[in-house]
Amino acid sequence: MFKMQGKGLMIASVSVFLVACSTAQLSLETGRNNTQLAVQNVLPIHSAQVTRSSITDTQTLTLEKIMADPDWIGRQPTQAYWADDSQSVFYSQKQHGSPLNDLWSRSLQLQVQPSKVSLSETHQYAYKNRVLDSKRAMAAWVFAGNIFVKDLTTNVLRQLTRDNRQPTQLGFLNDGRLSFQSANGFYAINLQTGLYEQLVTWAFAEKPQAVEPAKDYIAEQQQRLIAVVAKQRQDKRISFERSQLANKENATTVPESFYFSDENEIVEASLSPNGLWVILAERSQSSWRDDGDIMPNYINEDGRISVDKVRRKVADQTPQNQHIWLLDLVKNKKTQLSYNSLPGYNEDVLAQVKRENALAKGEGYKNNRLPREIGLIDDWHWDQSAIQWHASGEQVAVMLEAWDNKDRWLAAVDMPAGTLINQHRLHDDAWINYRFNSFGWLRNSATLYYLSEQSGYAHLYTKAINNKARALTSGPYEVDSLTLSADEQYMYFKANKKHPGIYEIYRVGLQDGLIEPLTNLGGMTDYLLSPDDSRLLLTHSSLTRPPELYLQALSNKAAQQLTYTISQEFLAINWLAPDIVPIDSSHGPQPIFSRVYSPPNADSKTPARAVVFNHGAGYLQNSHLGWSGYFREFMFHNMLAQKGYVVLDMDYRASAGYGRDWRTAIYRQMGTPEIQDLKDGVNWLVDNLNVDVNRVGTYGGSYGGFMTFMAMFNEPDLFKAGAALRPVSDWAHYNNGYTSNILNTPDVDPIAYERSSPIYFAEGLKNPLLINAPMVDDNVFFVDVVRLVQRLIELEKQNFETAIYPVEPHGFVQPSSWLDEYRRIFKLFEQHL
Repeated sequence: MFKMQGKGLMIASVSVFLVACSTAQLSLETGRNNTQLAVQNVLPIHSAQVTRSSITDTQTLTLEKIMADPDWIGRQPTQAYWADDSQSVFYSQKQHGSPLNDLWSRSLQLQVQPSKVSLSETHQYAYKNRVLDSKRAMAAWVFAGNIFVKDLTTNVLRQLTRDNRQPTQLGFLNDGRLSFQSANGFYAINLQTGLYEQLVTWAFAEKPQAVEPAKDYIAEQQQRLIAVVAKQRQDKRISFERSQLANKENATTVPESFYFSDENEIVEASLSPNGLWVILAERSQSSWRDDGDIMPNYINEDGRISVDKVRRKVADQTPQNQHIWLLDLVKNKKTQLSYNSLPGYNEDVLAQVKRENALAKGEGYKNNRLPREIGLIDDWHWDQSAIQWHASGEQVAVMLEAWDNKDRWLAAVDMPAGTLINQHRLHDDAWINYRFNSFGWLRNSATLYYLSEQSGYAHLYTKAINNKARALTSGPYEVDSLTLSADEQYMYFKANKKHPGIYEIYRVGLQDGLIEPLTNLGGMTDYLLSPDDSRLLLTHSSLTRPPELYLQALSNKAAQQLTYTISQEFLAINWLAPDIVPIDSSHGPQPIFSRVYSPPNADSKTPARAVVFNHGAGYLQNSHLGWSGYFREFMFHNMLAQKGYVVLDMDYRASAGYGRDWRTAIYRQMGTPEIQDLKDGVNWLVDNLNVDVNRVGTYGGSYGGFMTFMAMFNEPDLFKAGAALRPVSDWAHYNNGYTSNILNTPDVDPIAYERSSPIYFAEGLKNPLLINAPMVDDNVFFVDVVRLVQRLIELEKQNFETAIYPVEPHGFVQPSSWLDEYRRIFKLFEQHL
């Protein structure tokens, strides 16, 4: 769950460049006067020779400019979405020199300039997350905590609430009512009569009773002996029973609540489109932290030290089980859905790991078949629910995951029987991916669609309930971002089908299974299908140009550029585009795709010095042909190349974009496969780009900082200097959601943690090491650096130094901090390489 450094606006520009890769030579042309992008001359090549832009000697880059407030580069469009009539689009854009964003409208008529939406009119157009009724004639959305509804046939807009209650899960019921969740309940508004009604509520409390039972002997004696007390209690019973009877027999009254243990809390609830059912998940109350999980903040406006609350460590996390309930709103009946019907619900999937750890302690271990902790899956990259209803409301599916991260189940619910019926089990001996879990229903049949990595790559499947699944895509590429067409003829998706680093948009026929490429832009492309299913709104970027908005009709393969947001100052610089190179791996058949920045005027007779950059997040792809989230690093690497350095940026094993096996290579051994790949990278630099093996350094932040530690400690002769930024030193101190996937938990698998944590290998430090640490980092805690520095002191190491940043979180914010950090990194390389 690592955050990318400097996550934010991402910008660059290029006129014409050619980039080499293992399968294609790509010519990408972009420019303000060129509204069409295309890929030409697709020929297989196996070299890294390219013709590309370069920085002229008169355009010397400086750290002061690179690390300045990025507003100088431009302010790219974000959060784009279609207007409801498919004739214009909306997007957000940051104000120059301000943290505020404005909403802009862009007509599809390119001669019409974009216009800013006034604050007084924002409620009319802020419907990015709107919902539609089954006829696609009515739309509803929430703005500033209030509900708006629009008749798309007449364009009449109405505000339904003005109470700022922050409703969620807005949806049209099949009878036309508009439903939503507020706190612990679902409500509905009749758009014709205006009737506002409570559909269902739930409470974590004891169910109300007419009278409380006697608590002890004295109370029982009082109620038995004193007649007036007994009569009062009897009167309460009569009144209570009458009230309950009236509620049952009179349709105008509020339905009775559902009650759950007062020791539990809600996880999620979902109402059926027919308004008759609710699926509710709950669990025992738990805190996201413990009292000792704190972080001092030394720089505050009152001049005092504050104590910020932070999440608990993976070492302190305990398993959590969720209970899934089916609520019948007609019969006011609740049924718990047992996990016993899920294949493998009680398998001891970690038996071998536990046995290995027990053996290391001189103990034995026998398999344990107690039920596993299970609950709704938590996908970090989707905006849907793990509960999906069929449009009829008569079918529902839930996606579940095991707490141990080894299984994912897609199950339908037999509502009359109150049972789960497994439709698909995805098991992974390493861990289930927290991406590629999208699923849903076809509207006109009882058929599910879903993504699965079962083949080794994320692909699309359909499955009629209780029947065999059908694969609609296959091959060594990844499918994501699903959109079902209104007529259910196609499923649209994004995939890196033609090259691991190129993401285009495709659609597949749900009947014939034919896949049709829709874009041919190269680089990175995301999409939104227009409401009338006729056009694509594209967000596209290339190696040296940031994301901009493009328009493409499905009947025309040419894309038209809609936005131009890069500053002239940035456009004036002729940026160096890195080569995309497949480097052979000595540990497997797949190459290691890498970005390579070569000095434009290198002296072929003089061995060069080099820097290897390690991207963060672990599971992140950076050696693609689009614009990188590391835009400051891109500019820094340009500066290094200008000064004669070769820069290598590798998608080492564990990176995203290359399938399941690449992702899980680090299971129980973080820092081992990645460093092996870095060694292959350094050898490639020496063999192919005349790099001096004795003049290579490395740096990276977050996961990249962790890799710098592991390389400097375990391969002390590989790099002559290294800089670790916001680095992890001990995985037992990181969060549960990310770490337990890869290393299990410290109580179960201490071997994996001690094998993977740099603090255990600090004695291997040989060459100069710079450690940069933000002090208010609530992602990788400052204590990670504190503990490692103390370890280095105790080991009497002399060749390290530490820089602290008192006001910075994980992703730096202040330009002065960015500048100080990279001045130190550059100085390190200049001194030791």
